[in-house]
Amino acid sequence: MEDLILDLPTFVRSCFNDPGDFLDWLKTFNYVGQSCKDIKERYGVQTDGLYYLKSKTGIIYETYCDMTTDGGGWTLVASVHENNMLGRCTVGDRWTSQQGGSSVFPDGDSNWVNKVTFGNAEGATGDDYKNPGYYDIQAQDLSVWHVPNLVSMENWKKSSIARYHTNSRFFPRYGGNLHGLFQHFPLKYKGGVCKTDNGPSIPIVFDEGDAKHLREMYGPRTYAGTEPGYVTFRAFNTEQAALAICSGVKVIGCHTEHVCFGGTGYFPEGSPKQCGDFAGWDWSGYGTHKEWSATKTITESAVLLFYR
Repeated sequence: MEDLILDLPTFVRSCFNDPGDFLDWLKTFNYVGQSCKDIKERYGVQTDGLYYLKSKTGIIYETYCDMTTDGGGWTLVASVHENNMLGRCTVGDRWTSQQGGSSVFPDGDSNWVNKVTFGNAEGATGDDYKNPGYYDIQAQDLSVWHVPNLVSMENWKKSSIARYHTNSRFFPRYGGNLHGLFQHFPLKYKGGVCKTDNGPSIPIVFDEGDAKHLREMYGPRTYAGTEPGYVTFRAFNTEQAALAICSGVKVIGCHTEHVCFGGTGYFPEGSPKQCGDFAGWDWSGYGTHKEWSATKTITESAVLLFYR
């Protein structure tokens, strides 16, 4: 056993083709912080990539840090990815329900408000992802990336179809992060009505793309019920199902299932057709960009969520 421990660096080095890659990996252990912002401020790191973080309770985990956008320090805490639009609220739909679109399980898996974690950072465009930073980091702002499915991590930034962030330091008013925000604005079926009981809509600044272009990736019939240039939280639809996040838009109508993602596990109208992490994005045909359907481009992109 002692020999194995002593030989561990040699074993680890053998996993890298280039000695320089090994040294870069080793350096990541020199950085100790609770968030990417922590590491950025303490050590002046300016390279995007994977870093190890430590939660308040001592959990060590690896995630992606965006160290360059708007001064850097953004921590990837989650990704929402639709595995199969035809498999409604089945295994893999962790941000709504893996138990079917049933009234028996109206709150779905409740992963927006619990401390369950899943997936891995490097695979965040190929599967759902949630790390301890989601509930542990006390943040001020949110950054959102839409990255085509299965794009390799080193190409996320240049391949993204849209990237934006808030700069109003809104999180402290709503619990410090998404975990806290959804405690303030519960994702409960029949927990409110559309327009009246929606959560906050926060103005955004685009790093890639623009507000008008992002809104127009959703179905044409959604335009009258949305205003570009915002991120909206906890939006109810006509039938009082709660959607978690509306990316790039302020919702001013009631057909939220066509522009928002995540949320409750039960959608009364056409359930399970409206169920799933991306809800009713294909209501008028998969990727057709007609009536209520979004483009294939945004439907087949993962949504990456960052804190700073």
